[in-house]
Amino acid sequence: MGKWFKTGAPWIWMTGGAVSMSLVAVLGLLLLIGWRGLVYFWPHPIYEWQVKDQNGQPHLVIGELYDQEQVPTERLRDAGRLLPEGESREWLTRYLIKTGNREFVDLDFRWILESDIAARRQPAELAVIERTTNGNFYGTVTALTVDGQAVSGDLHQPFVAAINRAVGLNAQADSLQKGKIGAINYQLEKLRLKERKAELEGRLSDELKRELSAERAQLQADYQVLEKELFALRADAGRDSVTVTDMRGEAVTMPLSKVLDVTWPNQMSLLAKIGHWFHQIGKFIGGEPREANTEGGVFPAIFGTVFMVILMAIIVTPLGVVAAVYLHEYAGKNVMTKFIRIAVINLAGVPSIVYGVFGLGFFVYTLGGSIDRLFYPEALPSPTFGAPGVIWSALTLAILTLPVVIVSTEEGLARIPSAIRHGSLALGATQAETLWRIVLPMASPAIMTGLILAIARAAGEVAPLMLVGVVKLAPTLPMDGNFPYLHVERKFMHLGFHIYDVGFQSPNVEAARPLVYATSFLLVTVIVGLNLSAIAIRNHLREKFKALDN
Repeated sequence: MGKWFKTGAPWIWMTGGAVSMSLVAVLGLLLLIGWRGLVYFWPHPIYEWQVKDQNGQPHLVIGELYDQEQVPTERLRDAGRLLPEGESREWLTRYLIKTGNREFVDLDFRWILESDIAARRQPAELAVIERTTNGNFYGTVTALTVDGQAVSGDLHQPFVAAINRAVGLNAQADSLQKGKIGAINYQLEKLRLKERKAELEGRLSDELKRELSAERAQLQADYQVLEKELFALRADAGRDSVTVTDMRGEAVTMPLSKVLDVTWPNQMSLLAKIGHWFHQIGKFIGGEPREANTEGGVFPAIFGTVFMVILMAIIVTPLGVVAAVYLHEYAGKNVMTKFIRIAVINLAGVPSIVYGVFGLGFFVYTLGGSIDRLFYPEALPSPTFGAPGVIWSALTLAILTLPVVIVSTEEGLARIPSAIRHGSLALGATQAETLWRIVLPMASPAIMTGLILAIARAAGEVAPLMLVGVVKLAPTLPMDGNFPYLHVERKFMHLGFHIYDVGFQSPNVEAARPLVYATSFLLVTVIVGLNLSAIAIRNHLREKFKALDN
């Protein structure tokens, strides 16, 4: 045994076991998050319960079985819950039911005790209607009106076709409102700022006023035409309606302009459920959030996260590389250089919220406010760059991740043999040419390693972004069809902040819980995708400059 320990084999096994346990823990966590998040999009069966209330009066409950738990009978009695006479069980099961129909019932979710359930059915005709507001609606479709005419016979296909028509018209209206109408509003605002700037500079002549007035009149005329087209699309989308009988037994009529989708889960086959599952995931990734972020998609948050990380990478890479090159290639080996290296290493341990406070004070208020006073005085007191935005978020995270890039690049530069530098200088190359053509290409894999670490940290940061740019809901993306197309001064949405907001600030906790898991899994997927892209570039550079290493 002593000889075996001296060989070092036990430490190898211990190290391998620790790595294996860590890998299993990480994969297990990802699988748990993925399962809890992705199962939300699966079409669950819809049940109909006959339930007795505290007075013994029966009533109907329709909804999805969301969760269940075992509750001690003694605790129920202590809480004043009346149980049926002769109930001797120590534990009772209670079910969490998602009933939807928020505008007609007090609670979107309710707990039902198994002792109160008289019967449970799974009728095939029960439908789940996804709406733009007030969540899902559960009930039986009893009537459909299309173009003023009642549809008879099987309503399934006509209902789906009418919904697709209304959704398409609403999409056209949204595209018109965000596209052409948004462009006109943007141009009107530019004209207002142009007039204000000319007034501040003392060159607002009558001729300029007439030109601006003529342009404004033309834009307003175009706006009136597009507005009529928009109202026509909205009215056409609300032409049809559907009548649904809910669990109260009352018929509810709703316009199809408020309906997004309908399914009959109790009638769906396995293949149909799989297709619907992929369809719902696609809507989640490509759609916009609704109902205080508790429903809908997360595309603005995905776009904001990726855009901010790419902008951060563009900023931090040259800064980190230049700093590392100076420290390793040009700076002298003195006390000041050592102090700078210690400061860089210590910066990596500063809490991220401190960087957020620094970004708010320096980038937003000082730098952004100065830019507004120098270049955008006509927009004041409304700030342009003097307010939180994606550019300040990218700069703040660039400062936060700068030590990682500097240290990684310095290590890459240190691994390059000095003989290569001396050989290049001996052949007549200058030090700058040696750095640009020999040293930096050989160190590029190490630079990419630092960038990978920076992306991994920046993509998951939330605390500093809450101060310098991220918001709960951004009405427009940082990119659109208006010049300069990329609006880095705008606020943006972020997957990390979206998780925090949905998980801890949501008015509907039960409805938001699955979205927390789904968004968390999506954030991990985005980070892995960004890292894999950087790793692929690093491997390509490593193969490209392998001859230099040899």
